[in-house]
Amino acid sequence: MSIISKMGSTSKINVNKRKIPRVLVVDDEPDIREMIERVLLRMGLEVVQADNVQDALQKLDSALFDLCLTDMRLPDGEGLEVVRYITERNMHVPVAVITAHGNMENAVSALKFGAFDYLSKPVALEQLRAVVKAALELPPPLLAVREGVRVLLGNSSAIANVRDMIERVARSQAPVHLSGESGTGKELAARLIVEKSARRDAPFVAVNCGAIPENLMESEFFGYRKGAFTGADKDHDGFFQAANGGTLFLDEVADLPLSMQVKLLRVIQEKKVRRIGATQEENVDVRILSATHHSLTERVQQGKFRQDLYYRLNVIAMTMPSLREMRDDIADLAQQLLIRLRGQNAAEFTPEALAILRAYDFPGNVREMENIIERALALCSNNLITPADLQINVAGATKIKATLFDSQSNEAEQYSLTEYLDGIERRAILNALHNTAFNRTVAAKNLGITFRALRHRMARLNITERDRQT
Repeated sequence: MSIISKMGSTSKINVNKRKIPRVLVVDDEPDIREMIERVLLRMGLEVVQADNVQDALQKLDSALFDLCLTDMRLPDGEGLEVVRYITERNMHVPVAVITAHGNMENAVSALKFGAFDYLSKPVALEQLRAVVKAALELPPPLLAVREGVRVLLGNSSAIANVRDMIERVARSQAPVHLSGESGTGKELAARLIVEKSARRDAPFVAVNCGAIPENLMESEFFGYRKGAFTGADKDHDGFFQAANGGTLFLDEVADLPLSMQVKLLRVIQEKKVRRIGATQEENVDVRILSATHHSLTERVQQGKFRQDLYYRLNVIAMTMPSLREMRDDIADLAQQLLIRLRGQNAAEFTPEALAILRAYDFPGNVREMENIIERALALCSNNLITPADLQINVAGATKIKATLFDSQSNEAEQYSLTEYLDGIERRAILNALHNTAFNRTVAAKNLGITFRALRHRMARLNITERDRQT
């Protein structure tokens, strides 16, 4: 069976990387290579052929390419070797792998190794053209966020890792699952992934899966035909049709009922949907991003979430850090939120208020912080926010205020606020380390922070093995 299921109209690609974009086509069957080359030439592209892994690697080393299309099974290896070669050498060449029909395991493996997208045999021409067009319109690596778009604030290692991950996954078509507590910015991260991707100008449809009644889910996701049921007086596009060519963001995906999970799995695998009342399926080109504050792994173990759907959604996993893991950023974040809510130089925090914010655990994360600051602005006098205006309960807050800011405290008078707070933090970490024989994993757990956060704080406060003896 031919790899191309049908021929159709051609389209030109508008890319600025090179006057004529060059595509490497890797397949051991000459007729398939020729067929793909004919399609790509009609799109105005230059094509180079390779018939095995080693031939492909040699051509990648000898010339620059804008895209690579590779079959999964090759005489001297697998297409995954080509994917790995490109990824490990940071060649910035998007790769689409061609897999046998129904072999989603290979497709998921390729995406995990860094493939841009996959195509299943036999490949419909419109799908091939869509993948090629999307790959060739990818922005350059490390593209800056465009003016006017929000960014993830903070300088901690935790948020820096997230920003780096966003840059990398934006250049893929693979599904991304974002986990993290409520209020950590999962939807913002999803939007930034899209902003830096080839789909940045295409539709972005965000869906709260927990807010849709179960009896309406199928019609809302897949659409319906006029007359499909009582009240269906006209054709209706579902979320997948609305997001066609772009991105579908499934927020709180863990809330989907099992019956809907089965149908969603099939759409993701086949890239086709059937409206209620329709007899024919229609192709959809949608990248899936999902998020939840629940643990999908636990949901799978509890039988509340399908394991096969979990593997399809969790191809690339991202975890958004809580504010507890970003304590060093809390003061700056609070100042930025204050400016956004009130404007430059219109209000400020007292040092005591900032210290209280740094000590608070923020179970609602950034969303809660914004709520607290907005309330404090309404309560404060003379545009000066004090601890009383924050109205938050911090364990030991009274003791913190008395110790840090009592005018009779000699220690507080000898040091700046930052130096004094750093001294308290250093003593707390050293106590935890000494109590655990310098076992950093256990110490981090006892302190209520992550191991990475503890390591970052130890480096900042210059805590080393030498302090074991102190």
